[in-house]
Parts: sequence; C-alpha cells; structure tokens
Amino acid sequence: MSDTDGKKPLGLRGGPRSGQVKQSFSHGRTKNVVVETKRKRVVVPKPGASKTGTGAPAGGDASKRPAGISDAEMERRLKALQAAKAREGEEAAERAAEEKRREDDRARRRAEIEAKEREQQERQERARQKAEEDERARKAAEEAARRAAEAPAPAADAAAGAGPAPSRGAPGAKSAPAGRKPEREERQRREQKGKGGDDRRRSGKLTVNQALSGGEGGRQRSLAAMKRKQERARQKALGGAQEREKVVRDVQLPETIVVQELANRMAERVADVVKALMTNGIMATQNQTIDADTAELIIEEFGHKVVRVSDADVEDVIDTVEDKDEDLESRPPVITVMGHVDHGKTSLLDAIRNAKVMSGEAGGITQHIGAYQVTTDDGSVLSFLDTPGHAAFTSMRARGAQVTDIVILVVAADDAVMPQTVEAINHAKAAGVPMIVAINKIDRPAANPDKVRTDLLQHEVIVEKMSGEVLDVEVSAITGAGLDTLLENIALQAELLDLKANPSRAATGAVIEAQLDVGRGPVATVLVQNGTLRRGDIFVVGEQWGKVRALVNDKGERVNEAGPSVPVEVLGLNGTPEAGDVLNVVETEAQAREIAEYRESAAKEKRAAAGAATTLEQLMAKAKDDQNVTEMPIVVKADVQGSAEAIVQAMDKIGNDEVRVRVLHSGVGAITESDIGLAEASGAPVFGFNVRANASARNTANQKGVEIRYYSVIYDLVDDVKAAASGLLSAEIRENFIGYANIKEVFKVSGVGRVAGCVVTEGVARRSAGVRLLRDNVVIHEGTLKTLKRFKDEVAEVQSGQECGMAFENYEDIREGDVIEIFEREEVERSLD
Repeated sequence: MSDTDGKKPLGLRGGPRSGQVKQSFSHGRTKNVVVETKRKRVVVPKPGASKTGTGAPAGGDASKRPAGISDAEMERRLKALQAAKAREGEEAAERAAEEKRREDDRARRRAEIEAKEREQQERQERARQKAEEDERARKAAEEAARRAAEAPAPAADAAAGAGPAPSRGAPGAKSAPAGRKPEREERQRREQKGKGGDDRRRSGKLTVNQALSGGEGGRQRSLAAMKRKQERARQKALGGAQEREKVVRDVQLPETIVVQELANRMAERVADVVKALMTNGIMATQNQTIDADTAELIIEEFGHKVVRVSDADVEDVIDTVEDKDEDLESRPPVITVMGHVDHGKTSLLDAIRNAKVMSGEAGGITQHIGAYQVTTDDGSVLSFLDTPGHAAFTSMRARGAQVTDIVILVVAADDAVMPQTVEAINHAKAAGVPMIVAINKIDRPAANPDKVRTDLLQHEVIVEKMSGEVLDVEVSAITGAGLDTLLENIALQAELLDLKANPSRAATGAVIEAQLDVGRGPVATVLVQNGTLRRGDIFVVGEQWGKVRALVNDKGERVNEAGPSVPVEVLGLNGTPEAGDVLNVVETEAQAREIAEYRESAAKEKRAAAGAATTLEQLMAKAKDDQNVTEMPIVVKADVQGSAEAIVQAMDKIGNDEVRVRVLHSGVGAITESDIGLAEASGAPVFGFNVRANASARNTANQKGVEIRYYSVIYDLVDDVKAAASGLLSAEIRENFIGYANIKEVFKVSGVGRVAGCVVTEGVARRSAGVRLLRDNVVIHEGTLKTLKRFKDEVAEVQSGQECGMAFENYEDIREGDVIEIFEREEVERSLD
C-alpha cells in the first residue's frame, strides 16, 4: 500500500471503520479494494465473579457487564469457562500419565534389547572362546606329534658322531624363515585391512567400476540367507552341525514317467534330476517323458530303490476293501420303472411323486433317464429311476436294470404285453433283481388285467394270482387307485432284500446320465451306491476325472453331501463321461488324473488294435462290398449322452445291402462351427436332438449350405433319416403286361422292312410300349416298336380283336406263328422297412 496516494492511512484505533487498499498486479495493473476493520468484543470476567454469592448478581456490577448479557447468561458462561479449565487440567494430567507410561515402556524395551544383545554377545564370546580352545588344543596336539616325530632324529645323529651344535643350528636356521613367513603374511593382511579402512566413507556408494566388475553393486544376499548363515555358524560353534542322513525311498516306477513327477517321487530337486539326465547324455526338460530304464538309472544314481509297477497298477488306489458288518447301515431301495412306450410309466411315477414330469417331455414320451427320491406317508424313502420305453433306448433300460434293487414292470391293461415289455423282462432277469408287475390304466373301459397276466405266462413271469411268486398290483395313474398297495409291496420287497451300505467310506456310484450344459459345463447324474459323496471330493469316472464343485438333488436344490441310494447331479468334471461309467472317489488329483489318462490311453489302444486286426484280404473284400453300397453320412448332436448313444444305435439299424447310414460324429452339447465344417467336408446334414446351433455355427451353415435339422422327439428323427435313406435306394422297375398279338402273315414293305400282320388277341397294343418276340414260348428278342399301323394309318394303340401291322426297331427275323408280348415298364420307389 502506498502512503502518498492522498488517502488517510488505515489504523486499528476507534470503532468500525472502512478504507481502501490498492492492489498491484503484473504488467502495471492495479485495483482498489474496500477494507472494513471491526473490533472483536471480548468478555473478560472479573476475578471475584466466581465467588459471588447467591444473593448478589452473578455477573458483578451490571454497569461493567457487556450490553445485552443477562445474569443467567453470564452465570452459564462462567460455568462453561470453569468446566473448560477443569477439562484442560484433566487432559494435562492424562497426557502426563500417558507420557510417563510410554517412557516406562521404552525403558523396558530398551532393557530387554540390551539384555538380548548381552546374551548374544556372551553366547558368541563363549563360542569364540571354545573355538579358540579347540584351535589351541589342535595346535598343541599337532606340535606334540611333530616333536615326537623330530625327537628320534637328534638321537640318531648323536649316535653317528655328528656335532650337536650344527645339527641343532640347522633346523633353527631353516625354521626362522618359516616362522617369519606367517608373520609377514599377517602383517600384509593387516595393512590391506588398514587400507580398506581408509576408504570406509565411500563404502555406501556405488562406482562404475564396482557395477561393471559385479562387486558390491551386484545382487546382495537376502536377510533369510544371512540368518541361515548365522544359524549354521552358531550350530558349528556349539558342537558342529551333524550331516543330515540321506533318506532312501521306494520309488514306484511305471513304464513311462514325466521328469518332474520322478523328482517328486524321489523328493529331489527337479534341477538336480535334469542335471543327472544331462550327465548321462539325455537332454530332457521337466515336462518331458522318459522311459522306465532311463528313470531306473537316475533313481539308482540318487541312491533310492526302484519299485517297478505296470500302468494298470494305478487303479489299485481305488478302495476295494470289503465293509465290516458293524459299519453297514440300512439304505433306501432303488426302484427302476420299466415297460413299453406309452404304457404310463412316467405318469405312474408322477402320481407317486405328486409331480408333473410327463408334461415336460417332448411328445409326451420319456427320452431321458430320470432319477427321483420319494418320501412316502410312513416316512420311508424310495429312489426311483424312470427309463424310456422307446425301442431306441435299449442301452438305457439295461443300465437302469444293472443299478437297481427292484424293477417295476408297467403293463397297460388295455394293450397287454408289447416288444419293449419283453425286453424289460429280459433285462430284469439278466440283472437278477426281483420284479413287481404294475398293471396300469385299469380305469380304461377296454382294460383286461387277466389278459396281461396270461400274456406274461408266455415269458415265464408267473404272478401271485396265477399261483406264482411275482407280485402284481392293479393301479391307475389317473385316479390314483392301487398306489398305496404298490408302495406297500415295494416296502415289503425291500424289507426282504435287507439292503445295507456303509456311508462312512469313500463314495462309489454309477453314472445314470451325462450331458454338457452351456452354463455349468459337463454334468453327470450319479446314483451313489456306497459311501457318501461330498463337496470337494476328488473322483474318477470312466476316462474323466474331476472335483465335486456342486451337488444338486432331484428337486434342484444344492446339497453338501449325498449318501447311499441318493441320485444327484455332479458338477466339476473335466469332460463328459459315458453313461454307465462307475464313479470312484480317490485321495489326490494326481491319482485321479493318472487313472483317467491310463484308461483313456487303454481305450485308444483297444480301438487301434481293433482296427489293426483286419487283414489286407478283409480290407479288400470290404472295399469290394462297399462299392455297391450307398452311404448317407450324418452328424448327430444331443443334449445328453444317453440320447446320443440311443440315436447312434438306431441309425446303425437303418439300411440294407444297398444303402446304410453312417454317423460321422456324435456328441453332447450345442452344434458348433467344427461340426458344420465336418458336415460340409462330407456333404452330410447335421441333426440336433434337443440342442441348437450357436450363432457362428448358424452363419457358417448358411454360407456353406449345410442343412441343420432340429428334433425333440426321437420318433421324428428316426423316421426322417429312414425317409432320406430310402431316397438313396434305386427305384424298382416293374413290368405290367398289357396285351398279346399273334403274327398271321409277314410282309415286306419297301423303306420299312419286314412287317408283321397281327391280330391283337388280348389286351391292347401301344406304340410306346415295349415288346418281346416269343417263338415256341421262348423269348428271342426284346425291344421297341418302330411302327404300329392299322390299315395305312399310324395309330397310338390297337384294341383287342383288331388287326394291325407291327415292325420292330432294328430286328426283322419275324415269322408267321410267332407271338408278340406287349408290356409297359413302371418305376416304383422303394423304402426301408
């Protein structure tokens, strides 16, 4: 602010006043700012205010009190001031106490650290003294040994008559330089140490020479390494470190093994194993496979013992121990419902479960194997398996019979025994399981249960009403009649079987169905047969392995474990297993992976061996037979493994000696771009059963002209493939005889040749028809007509009883009395039955 700008200078005297301040900026710019200064009102109570009596005013003299302040307000302010001062005093006391406590803690920690340092120094001093004592003892022992060795030498010299002085002086003369040499080396070492000490001020700095020479600027030892070094020195000082004894291990050696796995089994470093291999002239990394002979050399070189095992021994880890009787507990029975298609299996099971499963199936027929658990009114638990009745699902029914305890054979009272009923009977007999016959649809007007019982006699199934042992129940899934009796019979049969299992052991089970879910990956429906399957268990199933990520029961709820006879969906597989595979729980992932890889390689070798077993003659014969066979290639994708298997089996049955269906690829999951590429290369259509193609696959199919067909009922798929295969059959040529004519006379016409004068004796003669010339009932010519005339006119046909003239195309050896047979050819399309 400038004092010579003509304005009155600002001050702090007096009451509120205003002034102006001139601000200067860069480039010569200025600005005047109005400033107002106010005095702050400060209320200072008098020293005697706090001692004022109750009768006097609290604020003292009212004339000296600030304006507008009442006695009550003044008293409140004084109390607040007193409270603030008291609080400040308390805080100061707390701070002093805290500071004193901290000082005590610091002193205590300092004392502990000093005690530890003193203890460590004493320990090091004791170790150093012991080392010095040991060194002195060792030197004394060496000196004594040296003197004992040198003592006979002077005696021998004295006996020989040599002067003692020269003999004593000579060693002394020679030992003097020897004694001075260590002193000189010690002095040089001290000088070098002193020179290094002069440059201590640069010890923390890194020079270019140090960086280039890799000295102090290089990699420093870690704190852990320094601690290990100090620990080794301490142990050595206290009595010397004992050499750790080598642990000799029994190393199981298969036919081939990965280098890293070999190192793990020997408990050696992988780098040491690779170094040993290189020493033996084998350049192998830790992920490469070596043969058993090479691995045996390495194992013996490391000092371990070799235990040779075969590849099949990897499955020995699967627990096959027999369960003790005291560990066994009762388990629910597994009941499989079997029968012909549309006989009401799923409807009967729905009536028991009070659910509606059949309405969710395409076409109202079951095309998947379903697993459910039902709790009856008396509290007993039953596990049901619902199998398809269609002819294509033979393998599904066979699997259902193998894992079950009781078979319920459902037969419709108005339809009696059908082909799949007979097949279900055979499956039950092959599995050796008891059977209960459920005669369904008794509410129909045409129901005849006695006919069902009579028909079953033909297949050696004798029910109780026929004086047999097989239980039979008349039921109706619609009205619910007979369901209680059926459940009572199931409970009675289960009680007779006395079903038990050990829930405490590792789980084993059977895969009922498997599918590839878009969101969840490979999913397997597993029926636990023994033990308890829990979340986190590592298992191997067929050629696949996995870790149980989740368990889902038949109601769609996630559970943590599944005991015996409980069907669950298992998530966490690395691939889709085959339906019917056995699930076994193992201890480690390495075991599961090893078993799965062994099974996969064994399956590949089996398939390769089956292909290689054919001889060259067989291949040539097959190629010759295939020349006359037309193939229809197809690609099949289904939603579950069982459906894909059933479709492939149905396709194998379609065809005859002229045409057959060839399944290029069948799999589980959505139709992908690779499926379209395979179909395009082979000119095959793609059939999707309850699956769809993804966007990229649809675009590729549209570009390359590959046909994709979707189905949800297996009937339709089989019928369409059968119709398409029938189209590849060559048409059948049929001959329809339309007339006969007798040659009465033969004429020779110029420009035409020999012409037969005929009388049509039967049927009609057509110009476009084919003809055969019969002489003495022997066919001597077959061809077509060149001309057909009645009188002099060319006509299309001649009726029976009329005369006409006929001339054959490129044939003139006709005689009187010959018979002309007139026929027409018709092409008839064939179909596969």
